[in-house]
Formats: sequence, structure tokens, C-alpha cells
Amino acid sequence: MELAYIPSPSRGVIHLGPIPLRGYAFCIIIGVFVAVWLGNRRWVARGGRAGTVADIAVWAVPFGLIGGRLYHVITDYELYFSEGRDWVDAFKIWEGGLGIWGAIALGAVGAWIGCRRRGIPLPAYADAVAPGIALAQALGRWGNWFNQELYGRRTDVPWALEITSSTDGRVPGLYHPTFLYESLWCIGVALLVIWADRRFKMGHGRAFALYVAAYCAGRFWVEYMRVDDAHHILGLRLNNWTALLVFLLAVIYIVVSAKKRPGREAVVEPGAADDDSGAASADKKAESDAATTEDEKTSEADDEAKPESEAKPESDAADDEAKSESEAAKAPRDEAESARKG
Repeated sequence: MELAYIPSPSRGVIHLGPIPLRGYAFCIIIGVFVAVWLGNRRWVARGGRAGTVADIAVWAVPFGLIGGRLYHVITDYELYFSEGRDWVDAFKIWEGGLGIWGAIALGAVGAWIGCRRRGIPLPAYADAVAPGIALAQALGRWGNWFNQELYGRRTDVPWALEITSSTDGRVPGLYHPTFLYESLWCIGVALLVIWADRRFKMGHGRAFALYVAAYCAGRFWVEYMRVDDAHHILGLRLNNWTALLVFLLAVIYIVVSAKKRPGREAVVEPGAADDDSGAASADKKAESDAATTEDEKTSEADDEAKPESEAKPESDAADDEAKSESEAAKAPRDEAESARKG
């Protein structure tokens, strides 16, 4: 009896009435939201407008999903077009099967369309969203856990994954949780890109290339552990060769780009700086108007208080007038008294 292992979900879908809620789809959706959220923060920090990342993601995400599905269907065509298979299953994306290579490739096409419509350089956008994409992959891999797929060799390590399903040729037992290995690796890749971008001020697509190279390095050894059916070339799985080739291309890009275009872009989104200046001017104007209003209120208060301060001189004048009248009344009495004595 095993004392410790990672249990697989008893089912990967929960029905809310007639609506199926699939764990695989939830993982993908949450990953997309995290990628957009982090990408937006990084884009604004680079001088872009808030919301631009989401606007471009409207193009990139659908293209990426289509590309990921196409790569999976093409490289594993026998699952859908061989004898006894139903080709309609190729459209059932919720059952699993997204190739990251196709998702990134066609997703980049969608991002390019969105960037072109906004007048934004694609490399700058790619640098901003790179760590978010890695985190989206880390979350998306848990969709494989819900579907009990993409596990490694048999093992008795305490963190082994228990497979209970026997459909599609699965053999129940304990296996290496390669979905977990790749998820943790992707989190490390995201942290690496964030650190390197802050430390070296990477620009012109180099932060994205670093993400690609780092992911490929991890994907190579994770792929090597998997035991699911796959096409092999010279003893290596097809995805191993893909990871190796893409890794080399990413490293070459980093080296060549650093020599030709060192540093990073000064402006990533035309007009964003003007918007910030306009907002700052508006704030200053509002502060100036507030100060002017306060001065006017102070002046009005002084005018209202002024008659009160002048009340004292008017009282003094009244006293002087009463004194004069008293002296005028006293003079005849003095004259009468003088005549009586004389």
C-alpha cells in the first residue's frame, strides 16, 4: 500500500444542470486571465496604455487556440483519422490536446494583427506578455491532471500520480506527474524572465526569446519522461526535436538582436506619453482652479469681516458728537452763573 501519492480527479467535468463545467477549460481560461493581467501591468510600466494588452489578446488568444489544436491534430492525426476513429473528435478541444508550439506560432500571428492595427511593435508587446504566457502554461497544465493525461513513467516516489482511468489504452497505476513538473518549471521560467528583464533591461523581443529558450530547456527533459504514444525520429520524440530546434533559434535571436539593437524601446505605444502629459496638465489645472477658488473664498470672507472692524471708528464718532452737545449745553449755564455773580 502506498503511503503518499497525488490522486487523480474522479471526473474532469461537473454538470450544472445541462451545462458541463470542464476542469480542462477552466485551467485554460484562468491562465489567459492571469497572462493578460500580468502583461497589462508590465505594458503600463513600459509606458503603454492600460487595456492595450487585452485588446490585442482578443486577436492572439483565438489564433493561439486554433494553432495549438492544429498542431496536436496534425502530429497525432491517427487519433482522429485512422480506422475506427471519428474525425469529428478533432474539434472537441475540451477533451484535451493543445500543442504549445502551434499555440505560440499562430498566437503570434494574431498578436501581430492586433499590434499592427494599433501601431505597436510586436517585439515590445511580446516582451511584456512573456512571463504571463509562462504562468498561463503553468495553470493550463493542470487541465491535463483533470483529464488524466500526459504522465510519465511508472514510479514509487511519494509525489507519484495515481491514474485510475483505463480508457484510450491507459493502465491504472502510479506514474511520474510530468504535468506537475512542467507546471513548476513554467513558474520558474516566468520568474527568470521577470528578473532578467529588470536586471538587463531586455527589449526588442529578447525577453520573449528568453522565455522560449528557458521553456524549451525544461520541455526537453519533461518530454523525455513521458510514456504516451508519440512519433519518434532517431530515437527521440517529435516534441524533443521541436524543443531542441526552437531553443537554438531563440538563443541565436537573443545574441544577434543584442548586437544589432541593444537596449530596449524608448516608446512602445505611440501617443501614450501624450496622454500622460495631458492627464498631468489636467491635474495641474484642477489644482490651480482649486487654489483660485480658495483665494476667492478667503477674499469674500475678509470683505464680510471688514464692516465689523470699521464699527469701532463709527462708535468713536458718536461719542465725540455726544460730547460736543454736552459742552454746548453747558456753555449757557456758565454764562448765566457769571452774570448772577456780577
